[in-house]
Amino acid sequence: MPIAHHPISRQLLGAGIALILVLSGCSSMSKNECLTVDWRTVGYEDGVDGYPADRIAEHRKACAKYGVSTDLALYQQGREQGLQEYCKPANGYRVGVRGASYPSVCPAPLEPAFAAAFDSGHQLYVLESRVSNADAQIDYRRREINQIEHGIAANATQMVSNDSTPKDRADALVDTAQMAERLGRLKGEIRQLEEDKVRYERDLESYRASQAPIT
Repeated sequence: MPIAHHPISRQLLGAGIALILVLSGCSSMSKNECLTVDWRTVGYEDGVDGYPADRIAEHRKACAKYGVSTDLALYQQGREQGLQEYCKPANGYRVGVRGASYPSVCPAPLEPAFAAAFDSGHQLYVLESRVSNADAQIDYRRREINQIEHGIAANATQMVSNDSTPKDRADALVDTAQMAERLGRLKGEIRQLEEDKVRYERDLESYRASQAPIT
C-alpha cells in the first residue's frame, strides 16, 4: 500500500531523512585533527579563510568529545596573522567578484582598503550578473517559443485531420489563438531583453575599463 496511506510510514521516512542530514553534517575538525592540533595553525588557517572570531566555538564543540580543550590565546594569535593575509585589498576584490557577502572580520587598520576593494569587485559581480541573467531570460523565452510553435503546428494538424471532431477543431482553434497571443508577448519581451543586454554589456565594459589593478 502507498506510503501516503500510512502515517507511521511517513514518520519513519521523516526520521530517516533527519538522521541522514545529521550524519552528513561535518564537524569543523576531525578526531585526528583534534588529537594532533596546533591551535596557532588552526587560527591562522581560519584567519586566511576569513572566518569570524566565533569559529573557535565550532572547534571547541568538535574537540570536546575527544577530551581536547582549545587554547584561545594561541588560536587568536594565529587568526590575527591569518587575517593579515585575508584582508589584503586584492583578496577583498576577489571576494567581491565571487558575489560573497562582506565578512566584516578585518582589523580596523586594514578594513577601509579591504572594503573599498570588495565594493569594486562586488560591483563587477553585479554588472556581470545582469548580463548573464539577461542571457538566461532570453534563452528561457526562446525555449518557450519553440514549444509554442510545436503546439501550433500540432493544432494545425488536428484541425485538418479527418479524425478530428468539430469540437476538436474548435478547441484547437481557440488554443492556437491563445498560443499566438503568448508568442507575440514573448517576442516583445525578447526584444526588450536584448536591448537591455546591450546596455548591460556597455555598462560592464565601461566599468572594466575604469578599473585600476588592485594589489
